[in-house]
Amino acid sequence: MTPPVGFASADFIPERGGVAMPAAGLARGRLAAVVADVAQLVRPKISLMVLATVVAAYWLTAGRPAAVAPFLALLAGTALVAASSSIANQILERHSDRRMPRTARRPVVTGRLGIGAAGALAAVTLGVGTAAIVTASGWQPAAAALATWLVYVGIYTPLKRITPLNTAVGAVAGALPVAIGWLAADGPARLASGDGSGALAAAALGTVLYLWQFPHFMAIAWLYRDQYAAADLRMLTVLDPTGLRAAGQSLAAALAMVPVSLVLAVPSGSPRLFFVASVCSAVYVAAAIRFAVRRDRPGARLLLFTSLGSLLGLLVAAVTLGAAS
Repeated sequence: MTPPVGFASADFIPERGGVAMPAAGLARGRLAAVVADVAQLVRPKISLMVLATVVAAYWLTAGRPAAVAPFLALLAGTALVAASSSIANQILERHSDRRMPRTARRPVVTGRLGIGAAGALAAVTLGVGTAAIVTASGWQPAAAALATWLVYVGIYTPLKRITPLNTAVGAVAGALPVAIGWLAADGPARLASGDGSGALAAAALGTVLYLWQFPHFMAIAWLYRDQYAAADLRMLTVLDPTGLRAAGQSLAAALAMVPVSLVLAVPSGSPRLFFVASVCSAVYVAAAIRFAVRRDRPGARLLLFTSLGSLLGLLVAAVTLGAAS
């Protein structure tokens, strides 16, 4: 029988240095193992990025929510759907994950969480998350959340074993949460009534997020290209070990982000948002140029960290400076 998350026999350490561990210490060790396994399963950093996207799209469309409880329920439901997609992804990729050191210790790979239990957990979190979104904001944002799940799990994940175009599809899944926020903020009704500012801002945000992912993922693909090759995943950095194509895609996407990010400031007309958007996108371009010229690990790491910082700055500025009144 497969042990529950974090409770595989390898996680039990009855003795330390020949001395039996106190029960309280053992309990803390088990709890820490459970927390670590849950974090690996749901990948909270990715969920936080999804939630930040939903918040930004909502704020740009309607401003601060009038009712806090439904908004929090929307975010909780979105987080559960994102967690479900992560679990389902790890079920489907367990064989390739086993061949990469960066993923070889995931709970599904090691058997600390059985396939049946993982599948049930993915189904429950998907169902509960979708129901929470429907209850809080209606069926339209719930449909957008389900579409995001389907693109990520049903299309992007299998494509990683087939074609390097998987990145372009994965970028769609990364941009779709914008639709969750826009729909939850009654974006279609606002647009139909003649208020197109929220739709313009949301469209710009979605395009920014789509373009942003190419340099971000190419940096990751370069850093772990040997592991991706060992796992037989068709990443662009595996098919082109020179890195020229990955660097070209990164630079092209970063350059395209510059004008699109500026569109975020058009509805609000905020000079400060124009300034922040131009700085964030210009810094991203500079990191992409550095990676394109050198195509080395320091350049890839710089591009990766710059991608996170530039997106964070852009999202914070969009919410604080460009939100609808």
